[in-house]
Amino acid sequence: MLMGGALIALTASPALAQTAPATDAAATAPVADTQATTPAAAPEEQGAGIGDIVVTATRRETNLQKTPISISVLSAQGIADRHVLSLFNLADGSIPSLRVATFEARQSALTIGIRGIVPYDQNQTARDGGVGVYIDGVALGKTQGLNAALFDIERIEVLKGPQGTLFGRNTEGGALSLVSKAPTGVFDARVTAGIGNYGARNTDLHLDLPSFYNISLKFDGVYQHQDPTVKNRLQGATGWNYYDRKGGRVAARWQPIDGFTADLAYDYAKDENSPNFSQLLNYNPGKYAVGSYTNGATGVLGTSLFVPGTGTACGGTITAAQSAAGRPICVAPKAPLVGVHPERQYISDVGVPQQPSVDITHGFSANLKYKLAPWIELRSITAWRGVKTDQWDNSGGPERSSFSPFVVNTANPTAINTTGTFSRYSLSFLKQNQFSQEFQAVGSVPQFDYVVGAYYYTEQASEYAATPLTNQWNADGTAYTIRSPIPGNSSAITGANSGLQRYDASCNNTLAATAPQFANSCQFITRASAATDHNYSVFGNLTFSPEALGNVLHITAGGRWTKDDRHGSLYVINNRTDLAGATGVVAPFGFKNSISRFDPMFNIAFDATRDIHFYAKYATGFRAGGANDRSLQFNAFGPEAVKSYEIGAKADFWDHRARLNVAGYIMDRSNTQFDFDYFDTNGSSPTNGAHIEQTTNAGKSKIRGVEIDLTVKPIPQLTLTGSYAYTYWKAPSAVNPLTPGAPPQQLYIVYTPKNAASAALDYVLPVNIGDASVRLHLDGNYSSSQYSFQLESTKTDASFVMNGRLALADIAVNDHNKVTVSVWARNLLDTTYVYRRSSANSTPVQNYSATGALISTAYGGILGDYGNFNAPRTYGFELSAKF
Repeated sequence: MLMGGALIALTASPALAQTAPATDAAATAPVADTQATTPAAAPEEQGAGIGDIVVTATRRETNLQKTPISISVLSAQGIADRHVLSLFNLADGSIPSLRVATFEARQSALTIGIRGIVPYDQNQTARDGGVGVYIDGVALGKTQGLNAALFDIERIEVLKGPQGTLFGRNTEGGALSLVSKAPTGVFDARVTAGIGNYGARNTDLHLDLPSFYNISLKFDGVYQHQDPTVKNRLQGATGWNYYDRKGGRVAARWQPIDGFTADLAYDYAKDENSPNFSQLLNYNPGKYAVGSYTNGATGVLGTSLFVPGTGTACGGTITAAQSAAGRPICVAPKAPLVGVHPERQYISDVGVPQQPSVDITHGFSANLKYKLAPWIELRSITAWRGVKTDQWDNSGGPERSSFSPFVVNTANPTAINTTGTFSRYSLSFLKQNQFSQEFQAVGSVPQFDYVVGAYYYTEQASEYAATPLTNQWNADGTAYTIRSPIPGNSSAITGANSGLQRYDASCNNTLAATAPQFANSCQFITRASAATDHNYSVFGNLTFSPEALGNVLHITAGGRWTKDDRHGSLYVINNRTDLAGATGVVAPFGFKNSISRFDPMFNIAFDATRDIHFYAKYATGFRAGGANDRSLQFNAFGPEAVKSYEIGAKADFWDHRARLNVAGYIMDRSNTQFDFDYFDTNGSSPTNGAHIEQTTNAGKSKIRGVEIDLTVKPIPQLTLTGSYAYTYWKAPSAVNPLTPGAPPQQLYIVYTPKNAASAALDYVLPVNIGDASVRLHLDGNYSSSQYSFQLESTKTDASFVMNGRLALADIAVNDHNKVTVSVWARNLLDTTYVYRRSSANSTPVQNYSATGALISTAYGGILGDYGNFNAPRTYGFELSAKF
């Protein structure tokens, strides 16, 4: 049925995807932009025409068509139709301007971008993203935990372009705002249970209680589970692309007097998950000669490469002098157990230790509003939130490191032997908590609408990390062993074993005195850091609609002054508390970053008719500075800023059966933050063997784009919708600060396709059984190829993903109870594509002197491209009941 419907959708509807499902008509009075008070109406419930859509982008409820910025909205019905259980489900491109991807391959930390403002690595204590994520008006400070299960969401708003005036820092690309359903004060119970392939099962319960003493209560509970889609050959170890999410939320609404509302909420979520699998896509694409670890002249196995059958050394790190003398180039052979897999794998070649990562998020919010007078409403948003992440990421296995054999240490057989080790286990243990307080005054007087406010935010974050190698090859790569934790005290620890050993039983590690937050960490630490942030701002918006012109012209001016203070310390770098033991510089390394800036906004909107609206907007925004946890000395980098120029038009026509919204924008970004990395293969370097990073403000970048949203409702039962986003960008070239003598290299903006589109079909057919109806939803989402690493020219695959849902909805069981049965599918056509691809292990590493002379070229790390595939087709059955 779904497959047939997919063909119907593709042949009958050239329109693109619906980005703004209809909701209630817009209110005229200002309403707090926290929790939705009424359910959204589905498009077919609005009669023959397309209904109005309510948004809160201007800190008041307004009609989407009359709001002079580019916005996409996904309603509660749209969330259900697409089977969106968490934010990562939006990675299929259902909202083309919104890009969602994993950081590295981890479900536990998402990368979120809008309009080409897409950070690469914000998964750190002292880093921020360029797109703000908000839940009921509360900003989320860290990407960890963003993939938790969604509770009862009324709508998801995607605000495109800088939102610095009303939303503050870190919204230079836009804002992603999740609005929860608020208590209604009327008894209502909804329960859903479902099953699917890959052992999937999900349950959610939503209970509204009748109001008592002016108090309304609402309870939400969610459970979501999926078995791994890639199996781990190691018995008892977790596979890849697994999740088990659970959580609860309780909300209370208190309305003791007319005009006053207090919304209080507490939520708790636990997300156990594993990363997506990284697999080897090709081997030795440069077609270099393949060496042998056996010296052909002596027959002795070692860790150096030789031309096969000879005693001639080859490959490895070749100095300029050796190259001039004719040393042959060669690369390591591939272990026989490791396969090349250009198509999706369902079971790993090698088993590796892996347990689920665990993200715990929780928080409390208090949203108060008081209608002091007809022309002013006072609001307060107070919130505390925390996140704790235990990351266990062994996504690479042998697919991300070249083969080297186990070689017996004949001189000291009982010594720790690290030859042949592989499979980097990325461990990270992060804690973050934040507090925010916002005050607003929102109102209207004749010819003027205004918003003024003040905001405070503070955050503390700490992390320690380790990267042990969990597996060890035998002599020829035909078998392997799992390395066990090595008991003993810190004196036995070496960098190659880091993370496997523990300190002595008392856990009396060297950080306890200087960094109390790490005092209880018994595990050996490769990297440890902590950072604190304080942010203060005042803001305001004033809109003038002159009556003399018939209230068709709206002139808005706004601004936000911000002061941001951030400082932090890096306690351990590459397994040491001194700089590789070479300089005598001892950690902790500290940084301080303090800025004060003003972000203006100007907007002119014109209502050509009741249904046609034009606007032009200028706005600025910024992303705060910080420091890179993976650097050597925690060097501070400054904020980046963007200037945006946007024009747009919004029109309803064909008797409100068609809607077309168009926006074009120019964004100029200065002091663009780029992440540089380097794997030191210089044998004489004090950091030899280390992977280090540094973030700098690399220069200016340009972003240009066009967005088109179309909705057509030719008959009351059928809605065809679509969106298209064209994005052009230009990034600078820059010298890697970690290799100052190297030539400049081109930089890339990640996860930003030039062309992205989404199309959808929604059909509702009444079946003459009470209020029951058959609902069919199909959507198709396309993205052109894109970059996934800032320093690599390698692109991902283009993608096309279809999703579908077929439901028999609102079957009356009795006068009060209704049941809905549905089947759904994500990636309906089982499309396979690589969404993240790296060629870092396919090219040699060059080392330069400070004057630009080539010192050496390293071929030892060459293996091949690796990548991560999208999720396979998933499908299931759900039963929902309303009481």
